[in-house]
Amino acid sequence: MITAVKHQLQQRSWLRQLLLLVLGGCLCFAYAPFELTLLPFVILPLLLAISWNLGVKQAFAAGFSFALGWFGVGLSWIYVSIDQYGGMPAVANVAVMLLLVAYLSCFPALALALWRWLCQRSELWRFSLPLIWLTTEALRGWLFSGFPWLGLGYTQTETLLGGLASSVGQYGITVVLWFIALAIVTGLRYRRPQNALLLVIIISLAWLAPGLQPLQRSGETTSVLLVQGNVQQSLKWQSDQQWPNILRYLDLTRPNYQHDIIIWPESAITALEPYADDILHNIDQAASINNAAVVTGIIDYDQQQDEFYNSVIVLGQQTANDDFMPAYRYGHDNRYQKHQLLPIGEFVPFEELLRPLAPLFNLPMSSFNRGAYQQANLQAKGQRLSTAICYEIAFSGQVRDNTTADTDFILTVSNDTWFGDSHGPWQHMQIAQMRARELGRPVLRATNNGVSAVTDEHGSIIAIAPQFTATTVSAEVANVRGSTLFAQAGQWPAIATALLGLLPLLRRLANRRGQLQQKSVQ
Repeated sequence: MITAVKHQLQQRSWLRQLLLLVLGGCLCFAYAPFELTLLPFVILPLLLAISWNLGVKQAFAAGFSFALGWFGVGLSWIYVSIDQYGGMPAVANVAVMLLLVAYLSCFPALALALWRWLCQRSELWRFSLPLIWLTTEALRGWLFSGFPWLGLGYTQTETLLGGLASSVGQYGITVVLWFIALAIVTGLRYRRPQNALLLVIIISLAWLAPGLQPLQRSGETTSVLLVQGNVQQSLKWQSDQQWPNILRYLDLTRPNYQHDIIIWPESAITALEPYADDILHNIDQAASINNAAVVTGIIDYDQQQDEFYNSVIVLGQQTANDDFMPAYRYGHDNRYQKHQLLPIGEFVPFEELLRPLAPLFNLPMSSFNRGAYQQANLQAKGQRLSTAICYEIAFSGQVRDNTTADTDFILTVSNDTWFGDSHGPWQHMQIAQMRARELGRPVLRATNNGVSAVTDEHGSIIAIAPQFTATTVSAEVANVRGSTLFAQAGQWPAIATALLGLLPLLRRLANRRGQLQQKSVQ
């Protein structure tokens, strides 16, 4: 009898883990490019319902299985680069991918386990999950340099709920999604139709929030050109391809110098900056004569310190004064050096141990130094550009800390060629759109082969280039003034929102204190 019961429980556990794995995998379709944005309103309540009465260990396993599906499918695009450029057997490629996904899955698992541990002590902890999840997500975005990809809030980037981004940011939208899930589950489980009122309040706030931000278009516009070179990754760093690569960008740029700002993507110039003086001076002079600014990615090599930096520099017209044509010089201050480096791709942890193991740990340009966390905005024809290179755009805190009230645009340059025709570049674009909504500034995103696009201050795409094509995309971008609540307060509004889940506990404590005071008076 006991053996049969144990077998039944084990079978149920196996089926539960499988169901959670599938649910997590389906969540990928809520993100770009699929954007089935209603999925979180089904999947998250189901995850809660399944985990509602689990023990701590079971909850950890449930969270881990769910996250394995979530990250396994959502980040499957990473396998493209590992498989094509890693130089390892297929079995090793799969093992590396599984290791990454398993590591990331520990954070949701920890959140559910901690939530269930608290709920076992008191049912009043039920609504603490948004705060716990927020904490573990922040930890995921910080530990070991962080990997804050696939935040739940990104699923709502272009929805009505995304209107909350200007107030509480992506993390705050994640918190709200969990409150909605809790309201749905408790409403159905305990027959509380009044929970629907919470949904009405959230929808109303999301609709009102963008209009309450003190943002205003100045009436001025800036003409922007994004140049997409579509250079093959396998050829990009070959020495005999340096000049053909630069020629491609020059050919695409030459007919378009009427634009105010022309943007080339990450490391568009593959020659090291100290050894590219001639070409940089030529570009600088051509842009200056045409009263334009050229912003380009390039690798800076500091010969004195023997240090490499993934950089963005400005050539041509740097100020708003058309009569002033500064000549380029190596080492000028109008540059940005990448701070948040990509593990393996740009730096190798424990490199003495890992580099000899496989080509994956010895990719070209994988020994960069970090730039400062906060850097001055780039100046291009009088416009101030808050800059993020590649996946730095996923670090909302860093982008916010580098965006000031005087910032005109958020600039992000990237090279997503590593990930082929996958959903990765579209997720990357979606993240950039969220930064626009959070900070109330248009985003200018130039990449090697897509997705290259310009958004307005609300994150809506106003111009986009087709992927895998050598082309340009042009847009007249409105200048915006004013600062969103998120720009001013950062993550504090999200934290304050998550703390609302502790109100039942605080009410209980207040009642107990009141009862004790009454007894002491009697």
